Amino acid sequence: MDMAELNRIAEHGLGGEFRLSEPMHKHTSWRTGGSADRAYFPRDLKDLTRFVHTIPKDETVYVLGLGSNVLVRDGGLRGTVVFTHGALSEIRLETDHKGQLLVYAEAGVASPKVARFAATHDLRGGEFLAGIPGTVGGALAMNAGCYGSETWEVVNAVLCVKHDGELVRRTPAEFEIGYRHVAARSEPNAEHEANAPTRAEEWFVAAWFEFRAGDGAESRRTIRDLLQRRIATQPLDQPNAGSVFRNPPGDYAARLIESCGLKGFAIGGAMVSPKHANFIVNIGSAKAADIESLIERVQQTVWERCHVRLEREVRIIGERS
Repeated sequence: MDMAELNRIAEHGLGGEFRLSEPMHKHTSWRTGGSADRAYFPRDLKDLTRFVHTIPKDETVYVLGLGSNVLVRDGGLRGTVVFTHGALSEIRLETDHKGQLLVYAEAGVASPKVARFAATHDLRGGEFLAGIPGTVGGALAMNAGCYGSETWEVVNAVLCVKHDGELVRRTPAEFEIGYRHVAARSEPNAEHEANAPTRAEEWFVAAWFEFRAGDGAESRRTIRDLLQRRIATQPLDQPNAGSVFRNPPGDYAARLIESCGLKGFAIGGAMVSPKHANFIVNIGSAKAADIESLIERVQQTVWERCHVRLEREVRIIGERS
């Protein structure tokens, strides 16, 4: 490990773990991809704020939770990856200045845990979060959704960290929010990959969710039903990254892909799931290049046969080998 890097970390009294050449296949749900130049596993939110302040201004920063909606190319990542899962894990009830009961959850908390926590406290409206396989940070960055609901519909406010380590609370009104899209209003064309900066050098680190009071037992039953539906319809027993493509207006990506006869079609170790056509699974030996090639083949085929351009939902980052 580079001594200059270690000295830089030590000088700031950081308590997390810093690594060089971290294999990203260990941290993505597709279980493939190259290595990150630098990786940091913070101890907690306070430690993260200290660490981001040490990162050079010109360095690319990625913030990842469970890596469930991202493909890291085989050439790996140049820059620094910060891992939130297991570190930014605080979840609790809070009351705002108006007396509104809110659920505070940090970016590393798994979305299904938020759903269960809300139900335990007799709060309704967050059940759909049980169907999102990633963390709060990723759900915020892409406005993740399922079963007819989206993350930002239940967001009261978010907490962001600036590059200098300052924490700032922001409201939904400060963002442009759409279907699988979130950008700061001052940056209408910003592209968000793997919890990329929400505005100049900012990242989501927590959110306050606003749910309605209700029957917790009924909420838990709804969550169980949604999870059973997910198990029945999605290939959860194989490495995947969730839905690969956004649903086009008035239609479903899975229906279009299936109509083209692509279920079970494979390139290398990557295959369109026979169980759900909008999922690509790693059947044991997939390279990131296999998955990316399959994504492109699906897009090309659907365009040629259905005249619909499928847009990716998953984020592709890094360099080709």
